[in-house]
Amino acid sequence: MNLLIVESPSKAKTIEKYLGAGWRVVASVGHVRDLVPENGSVDTENNFAMRWAIMPGKEKQIKLITDELKKADAVYLASDPDREGEAIAWHLLDILTAKKLLAGKRVYRVAFHEITKKAVLAAIENPREIDQNLVDAYLVRRALDYLIGFGISPLLWRRNLGKSAGRVQSVAVKLVVDREQEIEAFKPKEYWSLGATCVKNDATFNANLSQFNGQKIEKMTIENKQQMDTILSAIQVPVAAFVDNIEKKKVSRKPAAPFTTSTLQQEAARKLYFSSKRTMGAAQKLYEQGLITYMRTDATNLSADAVTEIRGYITRTHGDRYLPKSPNIYVTKSKNAQEAHEAIRPTHFDAPAAGLSGDEAKLYDLIWKRTIACQMTNAEFDSVAVDIKPKNIDACFHSVGTTRTFDGFMTVYIEDRDDTDDDTTTKLPPLVVGDAVDITELTPDQHFTQPPARYTEASLVKKLEELGIGRPSTYATIMSTIVDRAYVEQDKQRRFHPTPGGWVIAAYLSKYFADLVDVNFTAKTEDTLDDVSNGKMQKVPALTGFWEPTKAMFDGARDIKTTDIIDQINMVMASHLGALGMDTCPECGQKLGIKLSKYGAFVGCTNYPICHYTARLDNTGTVTPDENDEKGRQTPATNSVDLGDGIMFKVGKYGPYVTNGTKNAAAKKYTADSITLEIAQELLNADTPAKADPTQIGENPTTGKMIFYYPTGRYGAYISSNKVNVSVKSQPDLETAIELINNKKPAIRPKKGAKK
Repeated sequence: MNLLIVESPSKAKTIEKYLGAGWRVVASVGHVRDLVPENGSVDTENNFAMRWAIMPGKEKQIKLITDELKKADAVYLASDPDREGEAIAWHLLDILTAKKLLAGKRVYRVAFHEITKKAVLAAIENPREIDQNLVDAYLVRRALDYLIGFGISPLLWRRNLGKSAGRVQSVAVKLVVDREQEIEAFKPKEYWSLGATCVKNDATFNANLSQFNGQKIEKMTIENKQQMDTILSAIQVPVAAFVDNIEKKKVSRKPAAPFTTSTLQQEAARKLYFSSKRTMGAAQKLYEQGLITYMRTDATNLSADAVTEIRGYITRTHGDRYLPKSPNIYVTKSKNAQEAHEAIRPTHFDAPAAGLSGDEAKLYDLIWKRTIACQMTNAEFDSVAVDIKPKNIDACFHSVGTTRTFDGFMTVYIEDRDDTDDDTTTKLPPLVVGDAVDITELTPDQHFTQPPARYTEASLVKKLEELGIGRPSTYATIMSTIVDRAYVEQDKQRRFHPTPGGWVIAAYLSKYFADLVDVNFTAKTEDTLDDVSNGKMQKVPALTGFWEPTKAMFDGARDIKTTDIIDQINMVMASHLGALGMDTCPECGQKLGIKLSKYGAFVGCTNYPICHYTARLDNTGTVTPDENDEKGRQTPATNSVDLGDGIMFKVGKYGPYVTNGTKNAAAKKYTADSITLEIAQELLNADTPAKADPTQIGENPTTGKMIFYYPTGRYGAYISSNKVNVSVKSQPDLETAIELINNKKPAIRPKKGAKK
């Protein structure tokens, strides 16, 4: 019997049907091993040796694999065809070798980019060795992330600065904060435009002023109303005019390239309003059903077989006019695209897949249309530009009419638009030079320049890709992580705002870990990982080159006083508070600044303890003064909102929540502006999550008892040892856990029979 190991159970079922008798297909269910979650698991003094442990909950999968392996003559490691997949195959091989289960058995590494019978059988017929270069790139990446996490997270926890900081996520947060600073610093500029209603016989069309008194009129030329009034006084309507010039040309528009991971996430966000995580979840299911090729890729090329199938489908369904003479070729833009050989495409082109529903149906339809369209002819347009001149006035009005004359690929797919959009502008009536035209109305419009737009998931992914930061396998994780850690949040328009925690951690990292959030440094790190993948650089030199400057940053940050850190954060936050009108205390007139507590950042008076004024800085950047209770003590402002149907949104002692009067549900990711009735109902109706299995952190040397981490509990995540429980925000390292457990003050309970 042959044993084939893949990553997901659904994929295993599909492949086992293809292979038939004599084969057993089992799943590892993703990664099975990770670094031991404690300090020293990457030994920086010993060539970065790494200590591994079976991940909690994966013992069952390892047992299943080992039981099946005992019956097998050969084992095929068929994890995904990328860096992480290569690492999973390497981990499995290492575990099985250590268990001495491979003696006398043949071991092969196989990889396929689509789950079709043809692709799977072809991979099995052409096995290879594990690509050690890809594995080394994974080891470098994992070591970097570990060293940053265990180096910087304790510094954040000790000073209540944040939950944790990641190598790429921190850059994403800083990009959001930098954009917010640009918006706050933006000073709008006034400008004007002048539109004209033109009439030729019974046909009406619009034009815009393009020249006046010998001066070309551009966007910012007319700066104020006084200048506009001067122009209006010179051009009194109605005024006779004539066609001075006509310029006709044909314009064509090429179809967009087939999807990469990045462009799929961007387009799904625009058209379907999917988050990156939601997009990749649906894509994963489509891939496992054998409906699309591998969904983590930088490549835009298609296989010759796929192009042949697509061209055949276009001919049958649309006709030869929609088929270009030769296939459309797309050049991959990503500098180091290598982890997959094709763009994301359907695996079959006889007809769109039937039987799908929900997210999978919507995403498959998007992929199907984009892939078919990429091999179709260009869309064609007639463009006519006309200059209209008033008689006896030194002025000119310009109008452009564009008409689609052949839809080409647009009959199937329009990028970044709803498929029902008609890509045409105002049609012009038949005109020739010298024709008389009447200008019957002038429409002056006042405008103001706009600040740069806040990032959406689509535009942030695009920005990261442009900067060379992150890779196809990481974009969705980056987006979800910065939201889950409450460093950013999305408003109703799905645009990112930095939270108070995001402002604070960005300010801290920019000052004390400048390289960590520098886009050039991070992009260079990604290039280094690619160099390791390509065999151009060895693992240890790559890690050494990163670790030496990073260790210097850690060493320099450990002994900095918290007061100095707060001063630096306030230097960054001063402009933000000023933009909110909260730079001086409303009670005593002294300066306001950011303060830190275990509940997060808040605004406080620098004249403390003489002045006790404090205010809450909410997730939209709004400062709300704290209220006084009946005894004169300050309490957090409730910011209650009636959402309808008897449901209220409130902010209490432990943060935002929704309530229907009988049941409360936490709403930590939402504000009064971003919460909706539908979201509140979903939160209230959500089932209580099952209690997750605990993770062993390590032994407490003081008691000799094991410390466990529980990700969910009645009051959130906590650690426990020897009947002592301590709430935490995320899993701590062993040193921190020991300190928290040993310093936990016992609860004081009255003795039985004692008077209350």
